[in-house]
Parts: sequence; structure tokens; C-alpha cells
Amino acid sequence: MAANTEEVDVIIAGGGPVGLLTANLLGLHGVRVLVLERESTPHGQPRAFSCDDEALRIYQYAGLIDALRPDLRQSRHVTFTGVGRHPIAQVRLSEVDFGFGYTPLWFFYQPLLEKALRQGLTRFEHAELRQGTEVEALEQDHAGVTVRTRDTATGVRGAVHARYLIGCDGGRSTVRGLLSIPLEGRSYEEPWIAIYGTVPEADAPTETSIVCDPHRPGFVGRGPVGQFRWEFRLRPGETPEEMVQPNSVRRLIAPYVNPEKVRVERAQLYTFHCLVAPRWREGRTFLAGDAAHMMPPFMGQGLVSGLRDAANLTWKLARVLHGQAPEALLDTYDQERRPHVQAMQDATVRLGYVFQARNTPMALLRDTLLRGLQLVPSVRRFVEGFGFKPPPSIEEGWLLGGRRSGRSAPEGSYFPQPRVRLASGEERLLDDALGSGFAVLSRKNGPATEAARDLADALDGKAITVVPAGLSSTEEGSVEDHTGKLAEWFTRHGVDVAVVRPDRFVFGAVPLARLPELRTALRATLRIDRD
Repeated sequence: MAANTEEVDVIIAGGGPVGLLTANLLGLHGVRVLVLERESTPHGQPRAFSCDDEALRIYQYAGLIDALRPDLRQSRHVTFTGVGRHPIAQVRLSEVDFGFGYTPLWFFYQPLLEKALRQGLTRFEHAELRQGTEVEALEQDHAGVTVRTRDTATGVRGAVHARYLIGCDGGRSTVRGLLSIPLEGRSYEEPWIAIYGTVPEADAPTETSIVCDPHRPGFVGRGPVGQFRWEFRLRPGETPEEMVQPNSVRRLIAPYVNPEKVRVERAQLYTFHCLVAPRWREGRTFLAGDAAHMMPPFMGQGLVSGLRDAANLTWKLARVLHGQAPEALLDTYDQERRPHVQAMQDATVRLGYVFQARNTPMALLRDTLLRGLQLVPSVRRFVEGFGFKPPPSIEEGWLLGGRRSGRSAPEGSYFPQPRVRLASGEERLLDDALGSGFAVLSRKNGPATEAARDLADALDGKAITVVPAGLSSTEEGSVEDHTGKLAEWFTRHGVDVAVVRPDRFVFGAVPLARLPELRTALRATLRIDRD
């Protein structure tokens, strides 16, 4: 390593939402991080538009939800329309509760989101965003990664050395290209147009629509700060040059809003992809977000999948960098995330097939079937409860026993986040009490509570005592389960102590009699010094 080479713990290539969120999480864990972004100024384009309850929980984990919340808009219901834009299904999102603290669909304005993420980095002296700097080359050895850089304004070249590199630089990832890792899967050549603009409140459509009419499938979404987004599939014979013209744009949005009331900011053609890299780690370099996987837009899971990557990888890197875990822990990143990404891709493709019928007779048949099936209570609950969306879970990886013992097992599940009452009497979402590291939760009883404290100390985490509803406690680290949802979780799984990872997945949960097994498993994989 040259004498003038900078030194950090982690380099992140790409300063979009995934790269910035990754940097914020690493900063939170005390990791020296440098973000290299090719663009010298914020791009100002609203590329991504929607996220879900898991995304908001991850932003909460990063300590950024209060900064982001004013510029998020909750979608209270989604209407699916069929032939002739007649309703065929409606999901009342405000009534759907997966138990993670937020409702399932939110819209954001990407320039404001990225601004908040950039400002979040200023909380940490050991985190830096360097714009106008592109990655030209990288070299790896057993000790780390050296990245060769170029200032896009001056052409001046430099070098930065880090223990690890994360490529968060999008679907055309330079980092992935330098590693000669392809993307595998399918690209869809059929063009769509995305139209962005603002609409005065008095003239705005009320809610979100998924348009399943074969004549012109599309999406209509209402975001924050007056923003709207319309997306439509182009028909055969329609050229990109023609469809981005103002008259064509007005014609496309006219069925949904008075085009004279819309200030169109951008109209852009795009195609979508269902791709995944065959490996997400090469030596000391990792891929995350679109650099590792891309998916069709029908479930709005592209960005969220990248945020899940960040939540999974960052705490593991921090443990390794701080000498609290062996490097083998990092191998579980791909192992844990890939199956969920592929399940989400498959679900998205299936949903696309259902709602993109190619001709009117098939679409009419689909509409009739969907309306009829929803008369069956179980089917209606499936549709209204987003049963087609793969739940967050880890089937194999850093878990007690190495894998889930069944679909209903606690290990590998995403721990619930109900509202709880703190010892101070304040009511908050549970994660606010858990902190940014490990948490060990126990039912309130002497042996379990003491064991949880010992485990939490060994993990450098927090011990949380769950107090039954109505038995408020002023003891530090206690939360009153006034909704009863935590008691229901412990009872359903028959456990007394649960170890929750920083990304809120359960490492393991056991009854008191199996506590030695839990301790042994933690000691075997993490460098903890005490029982």
C-alpha cells in the first residue's frame, strides 16, 4: 500500500439510497466509512417512489425515521381495475398489520429521501460522502481492498484502502464489472413510460390504482409534496420519441386527472429486469441492491430489497471489524438474503402475469374469476392481507441450529414490533427500546431475566424485560406489553428468552431449560467472553 493511500474500514461505491443507508448503518456501529459517488451533485430525479413497512423499520433502525417521516405519504388503500378500468379488487392497506410497526405501503420523493440520508451521515465524524469521484479499478488481497479513484471534475487520481468494499452502484455496477460477475435472469424489452409531476391538492386523485386493462396497463400513485407518478406500458407501434412528447403525455394521464392541472416534471421510457448475480461476495468485496439483483416493479420491492441487504450485512461487518466475530460470519450474507430476493422476484413476476393479461377476452375471464374468488372469505383475506408477498424470514444462516426448524419456528423470523410502554411511562415502538445492537428479551421472571442480562452483556447488547399488561415497572430495561402482542409471541413459541439480532431477525428463542444450548451456540459463532 502506497504511503499516500487513504485508509478507512469500509468503502461504499455508490451514493444512492442503498449506499447512503448502508453508510448510515455502518456509521451507527462505529465503522469508518467512505462513500464514493460518481455524480458531483444530487441528481434530483424521483426514480424510486414506494417502500413498505420493512423499509420504514430499517430507517428507524438507522435512527432516521423522524427525519424521513414528514416527507413520506401513507397509502391507505390500493384499487385494482380491470377491463374498462372497472374495479376488480381493493386492498385496504390502513387495515393491514404485519406486526412490524407500520402499514404496508408508503410513497416518498427520492430527492428528499436522499437529502435526509446524506444529512444523516453528518452525525458521524467517521463517515464521509465524497461526490464527483468514480471508481476506476480495485485490487484485493488477504488484508483488504485498494480502490483506484478519479475526480470527475479535475481528472486527479487517487487511492483508498479499506478492509472491505461494498458495491451499491446500481444495475450497471462498476464494481460488479471489475469483478467480472454477470447478472443472470431475464430482461423484458417491452417499454414503459414513467411520468412524474405535481398536482394541486384540490385536483389530485385520492389514492393508488393498479390498472390491469390490457388496452393500457399502468400504475397511478400519489406521493408526498404534491407528487404524482403515472406508469403505462407502451402499445405496439408507439415509439419512445412520440410518447414522451407533451401531447402524448397529456393523453396518457387524462383518464386519471385533468392534465391542465398537472405540472409535468419528467417523462422517461424504461424497461425492467429480473436478474441476480451468481455470487454477492468476491474476497473482501460485496454487492448490494441493484448491483446484486434487479426485479420487476409490480410489487415496489427493488429499493426495499437493497435496504434489507444493508440491514443484514452492516452489523456483521461491524462485528468482524471490531473483533467480535470471525470473518466466516460474512459468508451468511449471501446465504441469508438470496433466497428471499429470489422468492420476491418470483412473486413479482407471477403478479405481473396476473395483472398484465394481453387480450380483452383473457382479461375479462381474469376479472370475473377474481371477483368471484373474493366471495370466498379465505381468498379475500389472502388478497386483502397481501398473502402473495413473501414474508421476511431467514431459512438458513446465522441462526440457532443453522436453519429454521419449521415455518412457524421462532429462529429466522422477523421479530414483531408492537407499541410498548417504557419504564418512564412513555409509549414507543419496541425497537426504540432495543437500540442498534443485539437485544435479549425475556418474560418477567427471576431466572429468565437474569439470564437475559448475562447474555446481553456478553453480546454488548441490551437486556429487555417484558412486563405483562397492567403491571407497569420503573425498572430500567423493562417494557410494559400493554397490547399483549409480545406475550402472545412468547406463548405461541413456548419460550422464555429470545436473542434478537441487530437487523431484528431472531437468532434463537428457547424455554429456560434450553438456555445452555443458546449460550453454547452464541459462544461457538461470536466472540463472547462470559456465560
